[in-house]
Amino acid sequence: MARTITIDPVTRIEGHAKVLIDLADDNTVESAKMIINELRGFERILVGMEAAQMPLITARICGVCPSAHHLAAVKAVEAAFDVTPPPAAKLQRELLYMGHFIHSHAVSLFALAGPDLIFGITGERKKRDIAAVVEAMPEVATKALRLRTLGQKINELIGGRGIHPVTAVIGGMSTKMTGEKLDKAKAMASEALNLYNELAPALKDMLNNLIEEMPTLTCAGFSLPSSYMGTIKDGKVNFYDGDIRIVDENGNQTAQFNVADYTDHIVERPVDYSYTKPVFLKNPVGDNNLYRVSVLARLNLTDQLETPGAQAHLEEYKAKFGKTCHLTIMQLWTRLIELQYACEKAVQICEDPALMGDARVPASVKAGRGVGHVEAPRGTLIHDYDIDVKGIVRHANLVVATQQNYEAINKSIEQVVQLFGVDDDLLLDGVEFAIRLYDPCLSCSTHAVGQMPISIELRQNGIPVKQIARQAARRS
Repeated sequence: MARTITIDPVTRIEGHAKVLIDLADDNTVESAKMIINELRGFERILVGMEAAQMPLITARICGVCPSAHHLAAVKAVEAAFDVTPPPAAKLQRELLYMGHFIHSHAVSLFALAGPDLIFGITGERKKRDIAAVVEAMPEVATKALRLRTLGQKINELIGGRGIHPVTAVIGGMSTKMTGEKLDKAKAMASEALNLYNELAPALKDMLNNLIEEMPTLTCAGFSLPSSYMGTIKDGKVNFYDGDIRIVDENGNQTAQFNVADYTDHIVERPVDYSYTKPVFLKNPVGDNNLYRVSVLARLNLTDQLETPGAQAHLEEYKAKFGKTCHLTIMQLWTRLIELQYACEKAVQICEDPALMGDARVPASVKAGRGVGHVEAPRGTLIHDYDIDVKGIVRHANLVVATQQNYEAINKSIEQVVQLFGVDDDLLLDGVEFAIRLYDPCLSCSTHAVGQMPISIELRQNGIPVKQIARQAARRS
């Protein structure tokens, strides 16, 4: 009997979504969709506002990745105004951003994915939350939460605020680095790196245990060959600056370009079932226009990272899983490598004497188009503004990571249904786990409001025949 499964809401992600799965009579998947059903409309809200305010305004899009929007926006306006910030400003921004990555990756690995890693995907639901993680592994949890805090504190120290930073301004940074601030940053970056080194073995063990218990997670059925996109500078992954590189599923480069030319390479396509617009390759290799961004994508783009510990970790990972890995579960391992890189890079930046230089140059309004980008923790983030002679935004387009992974998320949901079957509980657990691997941020991708409560609806011949729903568990 053909049917449709709806999961509403999906839990332990940022935002509110439901999942709709159409099954044929033989229970094969006809289609799977994560539906984002709330509209915020930030691209329209920005029209008519002062371009110089974009770094402050767009940071409010999301409380999870405000620093990414803050920096992408300031870079876009600087491109339009034809102004280049001084080296000290770029280093401050990178240091701020390393704090953001430390915070985001620690939260994703230990708070959101942690319950899956510790208790298993199908473990007792009452225990699959951060409180249960603290109870089960108090020492690991304490260190992980401290690591998360240190990342946020670095972000706050340099950005002026932990959430919605304010210090990146057109032409540089609002203040010059002081000796006192640098001493604090050094201490926090050093502690963060030490904590990472203490936590990494435990997390690797948990990931290996999960794979051993559920070998389906590394089978061909849960592998998704695709192209990959991310930012490269001097041949190495860079979160803040560089060209955008696209590689095919064999790891061969198919394009490398300045972000201003992104519309020559990718295209957004509206759909009638969701407020998120999926993004596809404009010039695919063969007939596959699917690509992915984020942690797995970035480390599929290159064999090189800037810091020695992360580079050694990357080489270990590639020796085990291959130069180009398509296993979706490796989003967890690659996130761990990037967490190490962010900690090491923060320490490295604090040792750079150029950090203490002048942090701002004059900037004046110029009419034109400005495009800026960064690698957000979840993948490539692009801000594109048309600005008039008065410095007013007349058109805005934001291409966020979750949009670019949207089609891949849907295909991963299809794979889970085929691998796990349609048993109510197992289906709920498997679908949520697959979505969480992408660490989606729905506030950014939907430009949505609302509380994150998963619902799965089974349909046959377009007629709902069953619905499975679950609210996020509450602990007494």
